[in-house]
Amino acid sequence: MSRIWVRLTGALMMLVLTSGLAAAQSKVTIAIGGGSCLCYLPTVLARQLGEYEKAGLAVELVDLKGGSDALKAVLGGSADVVSGYFDHTVNLAAKKQEMQSFVVYDRYPGLVLVVSPSHNATVKSIKDLAGKKVGVSAPGSSTDFFLKYLLKKHGVAASDVAVIGVGLGATAVAAMQQGQIEAAVMLDPSVTVLQGSYPDLRILSDTRTQKDTLDVFGGEYPGGSLYSTAAWIKSHEKEAQALTNAIVNTLDWIHAHSPEEIMAKMPPEIVGKNKELYLAALKNTIPMYSKTGMMDSKGADAVLAVFSESSPEVAKANIDLAKTFTNRFVEQARKTTGTSAK
Repeated sequence: MSRIWVRLTGALMMLVLTSGLAAAQSKVTIAIGGGSCLCYLPTVLARQLGEYEKAGLAVELVDLKGGSDALKAVLGGSADVVSGYFDHTVNLAAKKQEMQSFVVYDRYPGLVLVVSPSHNATVKSIKDLAGKKVGVSAPGSSTDFFLKYLLKKHGVAASDVAVIGVGLGATAVAAMQQGQIEAAVMLDPSVTVLQGSYPDLRILSDTRTQKDTLDVFGGEYPGGSLYSTAAWIKSHEKEAQALTNAIVNTLDWIHAHSPEEIMAKMPPEIVGKNKELYLAALKNTIPMYSKTGMMDSKGADAVLAVFSESSPEVAKANIDLAKTFTNRFVEQARKTTGTSAK
């Protein structure tokens, strides 16, 4: 009888502890604009490392086709936070919708404009895209913004190009291999996967490195970040801080470990069957990840400049960039860890 009582007491204590832990954890839903894309790796890796739990969060990751779909999920109330590109906050500011980025994990956007292998003979420059079909992750996503910017920069009207949503992962690769589109804006690992099969893959524009990003935009151009509505952040400062802590710790972990160690932590379904190509893509991408989590104000200026050039609505909106991002959560996270945010 005493043994049964001891076991029952132990079971009850475990139940109380578990219930207490569940109550202590805040639930947050993050919508990702394409979980297989390496540009969003820190968001997924934070879960794999247990960083969300350490920060006291029960995080659900919802994988969607592109950044515009992830944004719709938050605006529609089915998700709390977007893991997507910062440029959406600038674009929405022109529409008087207040969105704010609170931790940045990509220093560069990593966007690549690639020609479909079967159309190399007809598409040799960005000007040749007039009258062609070009794939983006989803209309209204950062891949779409990037395409429109490049088209205008090279004297091609956006209306002269048929924009097709093809996603970011296997669906985009398949559309390119099958020649369904003449070109596409892609990200790694998809670009490296294509290069593995087509060594002569033609790249029209690349923003995976600092040099390439400077050549395209004239300055650093922040990519992936966690952002939400200003109202959600104001009413969920504890959760925003916890998410920031998790991402900052994950960025530190990335830069302290080898590509092989990072790949080993990622879900097998994301790595895929060809580990060599994934590893090659990861090696190309690691320099893209922020070392601090901070938004560079000059980078935010570059985003506004790009949008002002390609969107009359943004150009005349008198956007207050200071409202589209905040570094205070990262600064607090760095105080907690004792590491510099510089």
